[in-house]
Amino acid sequence: MIAAALRQLEFADIPVATHTGRLVGASGLLLESTGCAFQTGQCCRIETASGEWIAAQVVGFRNEISYLMPFKRPEGLATGARVLPAADQGGLMIGPSWLGRIVNGLGEPVDGRGRLGGEHPLAARPPHVHPLRRKPVEGVLDVGVRALNGLLTLGRGQRVGLMAGSGVGKSVLLGLITRQTVADVVVVGLIGERGREVREFIDMSLGPAGLARAVVVIAPADESPLMRLRATELCHAIAAHYRDQGQNVLLLVDSLTRYAMARREVALALGEPPATRGYPPSVFGLLPQLVESAGNGEHEAGSMSAIYTVLAEGDDQQDPVVDTARAILDGHIVLSRELADRGHYPAIDIAQSISRCMAQVTTPAQQAAAREIKALYSRYVRVRDLLPLGAYVAGADPATDRAVALYPRIEAFLHQGTREAAPFADTLARLESLLA
Repeated sequence: MIAAALRQLEFADIPVATHTGRLVGASGLLLESTGCAFQTGQCCRIETASGEWIAAQVVGFRNEISYLMPFKRPEGLATGARVLPAADQGGLMIGPSWLGRIVNGLGEPVDGRGRLGGEHPLAARPPHVHPLRRKPVEGVLDVGVRALNGLLTLGRGQRVGLMAGSGVGKSVLLGLITRQTVADVVVVGLIGERGREVREFIDMSLGPAGLARAVVVIAPADESPLMRLRATELCHAIAAHYRDQGQNVLLLVDSLTRYAMARREVALALGEPPATRGYPPSVFGLLPQLVESAGNGEHEAGSMSAIYTVLAEGDDQQDPVVDTARAILDGHIVLSRELADRGHYPAIDIAQSISRCMAQVTTPAQQAAAREIKALYSRYVRVRDLLPLGAYVAGADPATDRAVALYPRIEAFLHQGTREAAPFADTLARLESLLA
């Protein structure tokens, strides 16, 4: 009798049928399926006319129709094609072997160096950290950029935005930060950028030494919006894993705007009405969820700092994505096109930039020096156009006279070559001598 019961249990575990949907519509990247009740976020496979399978994800539904979006370019689809739930393969496994590797948004290696392995399961989505249990920002994050180390000091666990229009030097500055930052692991997300920049960033910005301690997640502009979304979430999940393993992690995402644009493409395809400059309301609700998954975790050991590039379209600092990022991040670094046109690199506008965690990780003396330099810089900017005309008369305002006299030294302090190192200790020494 026991043996018969065991046989019944064994037979019960054998699937007697496979739930199958049918493809009934395709409009752009949005596919429609009926006949199978898929869950939102569920992965599935779509059969092509040649018998191959395309991976897709359920992004919404209406009545009996499930809306799917493929991860890769959909070719060879036909009406009535079979749609099957993707088999559960146990998810990704991560470990030290991921360091030095380049993967796509699905965690598949694209560097031609074989399969990836690991000892720990990697979460499919970035983990949520309870705000009351999150470790506060502690210690200086040495990024090797003099203007940032001295006047906009960042802390371990801080999240900042690098905001500028196109062609002002965001990627160059990001590469400088990547090479110089003191961190155990660097996770780089190249999201929605030009394919040419991927190889250049890996070879020129990272280099062999930098790549050895990095994990690079790529989703160029020609990838589907869903792949760009998955790649952004994947690099956050990878960074959070190494953070929870007790390591100091630097997360670089280039760019947050491309992530928002990918969200916009998905939302508009599903019929969500556009609101601010074509962005649906859901985009501005999902950006904080992504950013809040970065930062420090609940463990005392380990930290996770994050730097996001944000594209200000038309150099508009009131662009909706820029404005949202400025509100939800722990600081913003503004790059000025005017400085870039004058050949001043990095083109950081210290008057418009701020680090909200600087007071937590620096001494009162450094904070006072930074405030004084910012004040002198602002005073000089107000009278700069008058100097070539001879319209400025020295002696009328001692504070402005001092700003004009010290500006060449301030400009030399802020200027830095793309291969020049500026450690935090050396920056503090130059900062003290600057005002002496």
